[in-house]
Amino acid sequence: MAIVEMRTYKIAPGKIPEYFALYEREGLAVQESFLGKMVGYYATEIGPVNEIVHMWRYFDLNDRVERRDRLKADPRWQAYIVKMLPLLVSQESRILTPAPFFASRLDGPR
Repeated sequence: MAIVEMRTYKIAPGKIPEYFALYEREGLAVQESFLGKMVGYYATEIGPVNEIVHMWRYFDLNDRVERRDRLKADPRWQAYIVKMLPLLVSQESRILTPAPFFASRLDGPR
């Protein structure tokens, strides 16, 4: 059964448009090439504000570690991180397991 990593980034106030522009321009394609299936990418509107929530499907924790290690080693990702970090206030990561009736929606190629 697949797992989903949910990452929540607290972004400096007023900087979400800048974060999204930078991510779309320099981070998205690199991240997708290593991490595979994106489940969602959102900004909060109600509740805690200035947050970005993104979710990625992995086959298991080992798959996650392998993919993230390859991503972190890529020079394009390293260059992106240097630009992104000043916008980041904090981050949190959770591993989610899908409900039995939802698991098949996460199926697909590695």
